[in-house]
Amino acid sequence: MKRIGIFGGAFNPPHIAHSIAAQHVTDELKLDKMIFIPSGNHPLKESISSEHRLAMAKLAFGNNGKFEVSDIEIRDSGEKTYTVETLQKLKEVYINENVKFFLILGADNILILDKWKQPEKLFELAEIIVVGRPGSELEKAESKYSSRIRIVPIPLMEISSSKIRTLIREKKSVRYMISSEVEKYIYVNRLYI
Repeated sequence: MKRIGIFGGAFNPPHIAHSIAAQHVTDELKLDKMIFIPSGNHPLKESISSEHRLAMAKLAFGNNGKFEVSDIEIRDSGEKTYTVETLQKLKEVYINENVKFFLILGADNILILDKWKQPEKLFELAEIIVVGRPGSELEKAESKYSSRIRIVPIPLMEISSSKIRTLIREKKSVRYMISSEVEKYIYVNRLYI
């Protein structure tokens, strides 16, 4: 059976903690592949254009043989995209293969899962993997969903996309938080300024 991780997010911008978390989960769960899916028009967040976020994700994650970046949500950029619909589309893409999907969520997202479209259907389509980071609420997630989720703690890193955007606006260094290719892309395209 092929084991595929699904790591969706705004990736606004993608940073080193995304890569570390993805590699850690890939290793822990013995995944064959991790698919990064930059969100289209995110129903709960505002961000820069999906084209910029897709380009940065390809720069950030494209150099790992087990990592793949998909534009499955961005192709539907005229509409709001929902995780449940993305998983259903991926099931169709892999219909002729024996695949098990693992949906990777941060502890912050699992706690608001009840606000997502058809949250119960997500549990049918994929095994839910919750990753934790500093300040996250892994214990609350575990008590809320107990046996329905698997928690994979990740190495501690105090990095977030919002912190990176703030540092860029304040003209402070983001070196070592994002790849040099993503940093160059941000400055060339004058993003987050």
